[in-house]
Amino acid sequence: MKLTTSYLGLELKSPFVVGASPLGDTLDSAKRVEDCGASALVMHSLFEEQLTSESAAVASLTESIEESYSEALSYFPDSADYSLGPEDYLNHISRLKSHLGIPVIASLNGRTPGGWIGHAKLMEEAGADAIELNIYEVPTDMDESGADIESRVLEVVAGVREKVKIPFAVKLSPFYSSLPNLAKSIGLAGANGLVLFNRFYQPDLDIEDLNVEPKLFLSTSSELLLRLRWMAVLHGKTPLSLAISGGVHKVHDAIKGVMSGADVLQVVSLILRHGPQALDVLIKDFTRWMEEHDYKDVTEMRGCLSHRNSPDPAAFERANYLRVLQLWKV
Repeated sequence: MKLTTSYLGLELKSPFVVGASPLGDTLDSAKRVEDCGASALVMHSLFEEQLTSESAAVASLTESIEESYSEALSYFPDSADYSLGPEDYLNHISRLKSHLGIPVIASLNGRTPGGWIGHAKLMEEAGADAIELNIYEVPTDMDESGADIESRVLEVVAGVREKVKIPFAVKLSPFYSSLPNLAKSIGLAGANGLVLFNRFYQPDLDIEDLNVEPKLFLSTSSELLLRLRWMAVLHGKTPLSLAISGGVHKVHDAIKGVMSGADVLQVVSLILRHGPQALDVLIKDFTRWMEEHDYKDVTEMRGCLSHRNSPDPAAFERANYLRVLQLWKV
């Protein structure tokens, strides 16, 4: 039974990767997920705001927020709130590399071009096998077009490519006007892969104290459907490596992810809920399912239900929308 896969040019023992999370913050937890079968580990992100905290750009940003709503300043975490500062993060990359036998993928989270991108080079020098560039932005400016936002994404991607030789993937949200076109442009700008998708954490409203409260919920299998659709659309149409992030909790989730076209499946919430042993169970269940269905190699499964290979490609398009609306009968 062959589970090996290629992702960002890295040869991995299986498609099961531990995604960006606190699971890589200590050597002990990183070793535990490796022992339970993780084929690679993505570290939690270093944020643009961390790396530019002393710059005029952030000072200007906080000043503009203060003018409009002073309480909003509380949303910027203190430096002590970050689990690892920039220097500690680089040292931790080296520590993980010296103790783990699996690839270590560093992570940068930002939205604007700038000097913070130079930290990608430091991550490379610290020993990272690859980088995950996490593009997280909530547009609020009514004068800024979608084209402006996508142009900024591509500028950030090109800036990282200019700094490093190691491969990197771009982690996107699903909220772009033409995701396939953006994927093509990201590849041309120098990226090696895409991760679908970033999870937007929605704030809640406190109607008594009139506050906006941050909320964090772990993912569920229901979130997988959006990722399956776009993975299926992109598979076979781009040379980029493709990863699913969010919604993989059960063996059937993992099978669907691979059949839609994913090279790797990033798992986090399952492990946070049930511990690293849940990953070991998931991989064993996946292997057992392959044996029961006479798959000898994971590549035989990959993309068999993608848009390109599906017996009903219209199911991923508008026709399916029309069909679904007729299923509910009063």
